[in-house]
Amino acid sequence: MGYRTQDLIFTLYGDYIAPRGGEVWIGNIITLMAGFDTSAQAVRSTLSRMTRKGWLNSRKEGRHSFYSITPKTETLLAEGTRRIYQPRQDPWDGCWYVLHYSIPENQRHLRHRFRQRLIWLGFGWLGPGVWISPRNLQAEATAAAERLGITSQVYLFSGDYLGLSNLETLVNQCWGLQELNQAYRDFIARHQPDWQHFTDEANNGAINPHTAFIRRFLLVHEYRSFPYVDPNLPPQLLPDNWLGNEAIHLFQDYAALLALKANAYADEVLATRPSG
Repeated sequence: MGYRTQDLIFTLYGDYIAPRGGEVWIGNIITLMAGFDTSAQAVRSTLSRMTRKGWLNSRKEGRHSFYSITPKTETLLAEGTRRIYQPRQDPWDGCWYVLHYSIPENQRHLRHRFRQRLIWLGFGWLGPGVWISPRNLQAEATAAAERLGITSQVYLFSGDYLGLSNLETLVNQCWGLQELNQAYRDFIARHQPDWQHFTDEANNGAINPHTAFIRRFLLVHEYRSFPYVDPNLPPQLLPDNWLGNEAIHLFQDYAALLALKANAYADEVLATRPSG
């Protein structure tokens, strides 16, 4: 399928394990991951690597290993879940927020990390060291700068846009939504027929729990990449043919349709305890 095992495990923890307490026996993870052509050895080595990186904690009960999320993973997963299932929809007051940083070349690793965080928050790149947002993200940007120790090198402003280019030109320059809109178009084309098929099966009570788990897991896994690249702009700034809203409604409806049976399968697997 071409999926990285670590990415799959993050999705598993975010959607199934964290809501159930955050700790699980490795045998449960291996069973759940088997549906995605992931070997037991790949799971074991990935969990060990994630533990070394501080994403997971491990403990032993006899010869059996259990893995739980660390505080930084809990924060990451909670933030991702909010972005996926509760996208920001507050009205826009027409105000713009400008962030400028001056981070020297000998701190380029911090500059890179800060840029990645700005993209995740929804800022658009206007020019060297200058980012803009139609949302008031002062608290989030401040927190990111504080974590990296660069607050003295970051400057925030707010105000109106006075021209000279029109807003459509500004948005295209800063966010380039055409590629993202095409990704949404592809997502809809892939999943709308399946959603209709499973809607018919649901009406007939014929959805298999394991199939529902696989389908919902891959749906969430694919969709979770969108909040990382979608700036969640106010409707006034989106193109007329914007497909983001259609994609999120399809995702929400399809995920909800499969949730009951998918959760039933996950609960059955996660209830299994090691013997001996």
